[in-house]
Amino acid sequence: MNVAITGGGGFLGRRLAKALLSDPAISRITLADASEVEPFSDDRRLAIRRADLRDAGAARALADGVDVLFHLAAVVSGQAEAEFDLGMAVNLDATRSLLEAARAGNRRPTFVFTSSLAVFGPPLPGVVTEETAVHPRSSYGAQKAMGELLVCDFSRRGFVDGRVLRLPTVCVRPGRPNAAASSFVSSIIREPLNGEPANCPVGRDLELWLTSPKAVVANLVRGAGLPGDALGEGRIVNLPGVTVTVGEMIESLARVAGHGAAGRITFNSDEKVRRIVASWPARFDVARALALGFTRDNGFASLIEDYLSTEGRRAP
Repeated sequence: MNVAITGGGGFLGRRLAKALLSDPAISRITLADASEVEPFSDDRRLAIRRADLRDAGAARALADGVDVLFHLAAVVSGQAEAEFDLGMAVNLDATRSLLEAARAGNRRPTFVFTSSLAVFGPPLPGVVTEETAVHPRSSYGAQKAMGELLVCDFSRRGFVDGRVLRLPTVCVRPGRPNAAASSFVSSIIREPLNGEPANCPVGRDLELWLTSPKAVVANLVRGAGLPGDALGEGRIVNLPGVTVTVGEMIESLARVAGHGAAGRITFNSDEKVRRIVASWPARFDVARALALGFTRDNGFASLIEDYLSTEGRRAP
């Protein structure tokens, strides 16, 4: 089986590749990214390709002979809001370019598209279901919603075997803060664990819908492995997460790492960030996802423990 992962230089792309390398049925994994990808394995099945998928030729070269394509590459929410043209080019145009390349190959590959809870926005029901209409309140959410429609229509036409996985906000991400509006969600846990200060730009009462990197990778693998018949015409799945307030996150941090860690967090509001993140839902009905075999975390403390088990850092 030949697999390709766009956004392969990101931490989720690398973690997904590591998980897939344990499958002997996979003959090749190509990590594609617009930036340099740091090698992390000497497994001969792993290939690295620098590619700008807005270019049709680069998209065709990546999709050629691929059986499963994970499309993770994206411009994140805050950057897509600040740089509209870039967000449209990467989040929408490159997605269509890749779908067209998969169509041209006449292989009907499995196409796994990572979408986001940002496709939803107010007014929201108390609990979001897969029947809830998308109503994005950011350019990023709009671009993801348009990508969803493309994947579903290309699947309907038989060009790809698509599945759209709507991810909760991923926490705790390793590394440094990025341009995502939700970047603080990881920062207020990661930085205090590493002995560094962190600022929270929203209030303690804001509810969030979160998932761990470990659960995301497991669910990406599950999503790719599901037969199309199991999904039927409903190619979109809201992935499981946990509902937690910012205040509850900080309380969990204090229980896991001590009050010294929680004391490194300050609160200075940022209205632009708050407006975007507060428009996202925090409560979902995921009965269908669980019935399909997708997994969820066991409470927010497990997200902190997942970070500590992989990064191994905890400041006194």
